[in-house]
Amino acid sequence: MKITDVPFAVLRVQYELARFPLQMIEDRVVARLDSDAPARLLYERSMGKLDLMVGGALGAPDLERRGSALLQRSDALARAATLDEAADRAEAQADEELDEARAAAAQVREEAPAEKEEAVKQARVAAAHQKVAAIKDAEERERAAKKQADNVAAQRKEAVESAEQQQKDRIRASERSAEAVAQAKASDAADKRSDAASKIAQADRAEQLADVEKQRRQSESDDA
Repeated sequence: MKITDVPFAVLRVQYELARFPLQMIEDRVVARLDSDAPARLLYERSMGKLDLMVGGALGAPDLERRGSALLQRSDALARAATLDEAADRAEAQADEELDEARAAAAQVREEAPAEKEEAVKQARVAAAHQKVAAIKDAEERERAAKKQADNVAAQRKEAVESAEQQQKDRIRASERSAEAVAQAKASDAADKRSDAASKIAQADRAEQLADVEKQRRQSESDDA
């Protein structure tokens, strides 16, 4: 780690400590809300912006990724909720129009036999045709609204699955990072043990050579 990185590391720790109470609120309160609840979306979007801003300022890519993931998830769920509301309104309107058209057509069928004049009868028949056309149009709108609702549900499911996958990816990335650090430490420790063993062996060898030399000199001295 460079010396210039130390202040940023300290600031990162301070930020995580300051964020801890908010994380407690998220785990105990926010997490219990529906995934598309307005309060939860507002909270996650705010925390995402904060993580993204602090991560950029401190040069912390993991904070930036966490903030970006929160923003993407809250935006996707907000869009899905908006589409849900629009689909519900469209479906309700289509149902109302369909009921009105069917009631009008039934009234025409009841009144038509009682009409005596051909002109009135033709007018009623024409009105019936218009109502039938209105029924078909309402049914088409109902089918379109249902299709839109299905699409919204699919988008919502995809958004939730994407958010969950991003969370899993972040967890796996953190695990891989921790594993790499552990392996690096283990490798460094092994190198140090090997170096120490080599030095001990060299010292033992030098001591043995010294003993041999000492014995040789002692032998020469005795012979003399």
